Amino acid sequence: MRIATGLDVDGTLEQVFARANKLRDMGFSSLWASQIFGPDTLTTLAIVGHELRDLDLGTAVVPIQPRHPSMLAAQARTVEGAIGGHLSLGIGLSHQVVVEGLWGISFDKPATYMREYVEALSPMLRGENVATSGERLKVVSMSPVGPTDPGTPSLIIAALGPVMLDLAGRLADGTCLWMTGRKTIASHITPRIREAAAAAGRPDPRVICALPIAVTDDIAGARQRINETYAVYGTLPSYQAMLQKEGANEVADAAIIGSKAHVLEQLAELAEAGVTEFSGAASGNGAEREAALEAMLDYQRS
Repeated sequence: MRIATGLDVDGTLEQVFARANKLRDMGFSSLWASQIFGPDTLTTLAIVGHELRDLDLGTAVVPIQPRHPSMLAAQARTVEGAIGGHLSLGIGLSHQVVVEGLWGISFDKPATYMREYVEALSPMLRGENVATSGERLKVVSMSPVGPTDPGTPSLIIAALGPVMLDLAGRLADGTCLWMTGRKTIASHITPRIREAAAAAGRPDPRVICALPIAVTDDIAGARQRINETYAVYGTLPSYQAMLQKEGANEVADAAIIGSKAHVLEQLAELAEAGVTEFSGAASGNGAEREAALEAMLDYQRS
């Protein structure tokens, strides 16, 4: 199981670059960044990755509703060329409360929308032309989007439920998870996506798991902090479903918390569950965050 961590893209480009450079110097070779409401993550990764070209960079995730697949394909291929071919393009549906409540875009038939989106996006990422008109989406590309032959980004779908896991297994390179615990990955995520990939004649999919992680003796304090920091995820239906499958009563139940030895044991259990890459969201004060990052690197070195 490969070890990665999150890259905070808020702040100035100089600040983001300094964070990325520090993580690289520590020993991380894979960084993931989210696209929420701040700076454009793909643009930021293009700048960071152009300078630090030995890093593998990924988005976890870019919401698809505000971006037509032609535009996203052009942007992703541009980033792929800028960083030297190390981009994992993680995409997701976002949430109804955001899509309809903040953007004013229909959230109708989300699985259909994602399927039609990926069926158009995937060939364009390879530099192919597309002409398709579906139930929710029309895409006609007049020429290959983005730079000529920059390579093909790895396409990852934020898939949690059965329909989306089937889609990710058949049409993409894997899934990226959040707030999804080990038991759920072992019993639900890994079997479903592997079965779909095998049926489609595709290689074993990537299973990228992101969770809060804390190396600390103050278990109660860490749990309280994680519950407060990530409280919103306990209210969103897709994550609620994963927490319920895990038997979790609160978001901290899905987090990795404890001594360094206990954290290393939990990372090994994730690998046994089928996780191919773990991206830890280090939690706590400065010393605790450093301890979490070092524990992940120790796992990678072991």
